[in-house]
Amino acid sequence: MEIVIIRPPLVYGLGVKGNFASMIKLVKRGLPLPLGAIHNQRSLVALDNLVDLIITCIDHPAAANQVFLAGDGQDLSTTELLRGVAKVAVKPARLIPIHSSILMLAATLLGKKALAQRLLGSLQVDILKAREVLGWEPPISVEESLRRCFVKD
Repeated sequence: MEIVIIRPPLVYGLGVKGNFASMIKLVKRGLPLPLGAIHNQRSLVALDNLVDLIITCIDHPAAANQVFLAGDGQDLSTTELLRGVAKVAVKPARLIPIHSSILMLAATLLGKKALAQRLLGSLQVDILKAREVLGWEPPISVEESLRRCFVKD
């Protein structure tokens, strides 16, 4: 029996739930957010890109018995992600530049340390293996993928 394991980071797309959906709502409301000076790096994968990788793995003989990391191929800081969401939502990005150490301290004092770690910490995956073994490239750009969070094609 042949198996393929695909390990995605945060998956986003139309109808996304959780913290990503909350972030979209805050940006759409135009609320000022204290996340304008975050220099972390986060890997994400758009649902369309993940599905494309799954199909590639089904069809490609070199995928058998392999483990692949999924991603959009472009890591973003929380600040960049919020700016990208604001751009496709046609809303101003009202981001206040507050240093991440101050935000972490405030979140810890408020009992929200885990949330702050998700927003401020880095989590990167390397999709080089999928590129080299399968010749796979994420077909949809991050900007287009963010746009698809708002409008179904």
